Amino acid sequence: MLSPGVQLGNRYRLDERIASGGMGDVWRGTDQVLGRTVAVKSLLPALLDEPGFAERFRGEARTMATINHPGVVDVYDFGNDQHIAFLVMEYVEGDPLSATLSRVGRLTPARTMALVAQAADALHAAHVKGIVHRDVKPGNLLVRPNGTLVLTDFGIARSDLVGQLTAAGSVLGTASYISPEQATGQVATPASDVYALGVVAYQCLAGRRPFEGDNPLDIAMRHVRETPRPLPSDIPPQVRALVERALAKDPKERWPSAAALAGAARQLKTALSRQARAGGQAAPISAAPASPAPGRAQVPQPPRPVAAPHSPAPAHPQAVGHRPPPAHPQARPPAAPHRPTTVAPAAAGYPRGAATVPPGYAPQPGPSRPVPRRSRSGMVFLAIMLGALVLICSGVISYQLRDNIGAGTPDGVSVPTVTSDALRPDGRDDLVDTAYRRLDQPRMGGDVTTTSEGRQTR
Repeated sequence: MLSPGVQLGNRYRLDERIASGGMGDVWRGTDQVLGRTVAVKSLLPALLDEPGFAERFRGEARTMATINHPGVVDVYDFGNDQHIAFLVMEYVEGDPLSATLSRVGRLTPARTMALVAQAADALHAAHVKGIVHRDVKPGNLLVRPNGTLVLTDFGIARSDLVGQLTAAGSVLGTASYISPEQATGQVATPASDVYALGVVAYQCLAGRRPFEGDNPLDIAMRHVRETPRPLPSDIPPQVRALVERALAKDPKERWPSAAALAGAARQLKTALSRQARAGGQAAPISAAPASPAPGRAQVPQPPRPVAAPHSPAPAHPQAVGHRPPPAHPQARPPAAPHRPTTVAPAAAGYPRGAATVPPGYAPQPGPSRPVPRRSRSGMVFLAIMLGALVLICSGVISYQLRDNIGAGTPDGVSVPTVTSDALRPDGRDDLVDTAYRRLDQPRMGGDVTTTSEGRQTR
């Protein structure tokens, strides 16, 4: 019985059991010669008693070592020690897809297509070398933290070199992912791996396997006779068609190769990712929609004249009870053609947004704009200055009048006397059409009067 600390081939130390399967256990070990971490798969002792099994397994290991693909686990060594056959492989940091599905249940169509494309590429690399995996399932698909996938566990793979060592009529593989031809004892082909990968894709999308049963034989017969339950309704039709074609009962109706399946899955993944990015962003509101919403103000397009910024935009002719939106207080004049013009929505039921004038748009002549008013602060400052000037002028005039009046008599009272050579009929003492008049005032200290002439005032 193997346990941590056991050494195989005097080189590989077993550190921790990381997986168990129908053919043996997988250990995380240490290559003590090269000082690196490896994965060691130990085979069950009972398998070595089967005639030809050890020879077939050794041939499979040699053939898999020739595959050079980033999606296929590297095979380093094969050995037999203490009646235990073991296979030394690359240790992959990551979780099996089965653990991810147990944790989250379902994957998105885009994520599923990405994993299917990588797994199909890895299978195609093996098929080119004449190897059929025959046990494609989520437990044998390791996903690294960066999202890349590695196909592992070619323990029961069949190659053309050692295919004759497979017992006639034997059934190998996991019943839930076995192809109909394998379930009936026929020889597995690359199309069998395509079917198994289709079952994996079905489980990723639906969160369940296409067939369940009480025992492996019952499940295997369901793959032969029954049609899988439809995928959930939220799966895109193109993805549904890809999986259904991979699950065809007749191998000739499936994808012609794993490479063809990989190409189709990759195209769908790209399309789904682009659609998700477009759906996650708010769609811009066009300046001239093909079917404008009723009651919504629209920006006129050339050659129509552009309305003045401070005038309300015309409502849709079919609007009922439409009220023109008020002009934006900070709307910019249309002289700048590359600045967006914001149009306020006319009704509360429509999404908010801004209609932008396309680049190169040349505004047409329209009604002249009113002269912009001065700012409130400027007008207040001007009013204060005018008021101060009036107060200063009135003070100066009042001061001069008081000074002149106070100098007329000793007691501060002066009585002006107006004389003229001749009086006019209306009582005025100035001559007709003259611009001057005479004014006689008594002087202090006597009866002498002083006559002065000045400009006529009214």
